[in-house]
Amino acid sequence: MKFIRSKIIGHGHYTPKKVLTNDDMAKIVDTNDEWITTRTGIKSRCVVEEEVNSDLSFHAAEMALKTAKISAQDINLIVLATITPDNTTPATAIRVGQKLGVKSGTPAFDLSAACSGFVYALTMADNMIRLGQVKTALVIGAETLSKVTDWTDRNTCVLFGDGAGAVVLQAVEENGTNQDIGILSTKIFADGNNYDHLKTTGGVSTTQTTGFITMDGKEVFKAAIGCLAQAAEEAAQIAGINVKDIDWLLPHQANIRIIDGVGKKLELPEEKVIVNIAPHGNTSAASIPLALSEKITDGTIKKGDLIILTAMGAGFTWGGAVIRL
Repeated sequence: MKFIRSKIIGHGHYTPKKVLTNDDMAKIVDTNDEWITTRTGIKSRCVVEEEVNSDLSFHAAEMALKTAKISAQDINLIVLATITPDNTTPATAIRVGQKLGVKSGTPAFDLSAACSGFVYALTMADNMIRLGQVKTALVIGAETLSKVTDWTDRNTCVLFGDGAGAVVLQAVEENGTNQDIGILSTKIFADGNNYDHLKTTGGVSTTQTTGFITMDGKEVFKAAIGCLAQAAEEAAQIAGINVKDIDWLLPHQANIRIIDGVGKKLELPEEKVIVNIAPHGNTSAASIPLALSEKITDGTIKKGDLIILTAMGAGFTWGGAVIRL
């Protein structure tokens, strides 16, 4: 009996052209390159000018379709993870589908889980594929965090950037073992007791404004390493693999100290941990697919590699996924 898996057949990424270096940030708030680099690992971040979320998503999706060697007409589902949509409603995923030229009637929706958004979205699409509801899904993580950043807050404004990443998933028949190609497992979590530790100050139902990102850095850091490691370990257990046997750990790119801490907690050598935070900063839901696509493009991640994705975001939400490329 064959087992349905969701295989990544295409990948894409996109960042805006405008770049703010740490030296640029020093002209905006009281900070400097050394302070930012040593505490976060970030050297620069990309920010939108005229573009909106659907533009970033479209470009990443277009590349994903090209690398998948399929057309938009082959897509049966679009899931877009974001906390910075074009409009409160309709879903930005619908606009992306229209720009790509998907078939009329193709379901499309946004998903809000902050920095965990891509893992959540991957989980939703994978479930629908394995249930036989769709065959080919486009999963995007895209953010324009510069629009919800308080550029007078030196503790947060240096962290965030804009960008998008995407993958195309397609149903394939496999044997149902941990040697299969595709998504081997996903596991997602949330704990609303942390609601106020990382959030925006506004919202439709409260202030009728988007507000700005606020963060209790100590609480976030205290929880992050444990949550990211837990998600990786539980996803690995479900997949029937040992964390030490993976080729790559791809954590959410929030802070170099957190990334290093997770690698050490999982007892993985540094060379197995994907890091691309320096040029991009924290791009929330975009960070994992952006890094994944970049590292596939440059040949770092290869076909057959075993990868664990792990993320934690506002709320807190967190989650992990095991994928054999």
